[in-house]
Amino acid sequence: MHIHPLLNRRRMRKLIVLFAIAVAATFSPLSMHAQDAGSNRIPRTADGKPDLSGFWQVLTSANWNIQDHKAEKGIPASRGIVEGDEIPYQPWALAKRKENYANRETADPQAKWYLQGVPRITYTPFPLQIIQTPKEVLVLYEYVHATRHLFTNGADHPPGHIDWWLGDSRAKWEGNTLVVDVTDFNDQTWFDHAGNFHSDELHVVERYTLTDADHIDYEATIEDPKVFTRPWKVDLTLYRHKEKGFQLLDYEGYGFEYEKYYP
Repeated sequence: MHIHPLLNRRRMRKLIVLFAIAVAATFSPLSMHAQDAGSNRIPRTADGKPDLSGFWQVLTSANWNIQDHKAEKGIPASRGIVEGDEIPYQPWALAKRKENYANRETADPQAKWYLQGVPRITYTPFPLQIIQTPKEVLVLYEYVHATRHLFTNGADHPPGHIDWWLGDSRAKWEGNTLVVDVTDFNDQTWFDHAGNFHSDELHVVERYTLTDADHIDYEATIEDPKVFTRPWKVDLTLYRHKEKGFQLLDYEGYGFEYEKYYP
């Protein structure tokens, strides 16, 4: 059967148009976004929980000041991590915070290489490693080799009050978020270098949520009836380290004091 050349051209034109539409759809922003989302989906453990395992670090100067602050010598300017940028101190505590700030160079517990407490140890300018198992989430910190055990086995806090630098952590999963209840603190740590502080009645609830494969949204709700008039919250992002061969190194700060004796 003979087909008129015009019909052949029309048919060929239709095929070209359909091919062009298919190519455009493949490389359209929506399609590319879908491909990116697929390659960056949240990793999960064998039991279906979001897998927080890996090396992480913040990109913020909250360790110096958790509120909005301008640049100072040796301290970069930064937006704060406190929701609303307000810490609801009781009057006496606000005066104490101002005193701490005035004496911060020597009074900051970090200047003495003490453990940084929770949540500050999360946003010190050092990386951390998370190792996740069915019964606990282990967090290893480069800063003075600190370690936290976030128990997910359903066990309760021990009875009575115990003074711990990093508190006692009991965790559970709420959907895709790891919620950690932390109690039993001492009163020897600060929230930052600016003198923001707490008492031994500090209670922290942390929330770790993977927003994609390489970012954790970290929230911590702070309660302390001795110091604050109401609960308040900090919110920041942890970024995954993806460098080849990355690992935690040494930062035994107190060891520097002995270098003059053991060079």
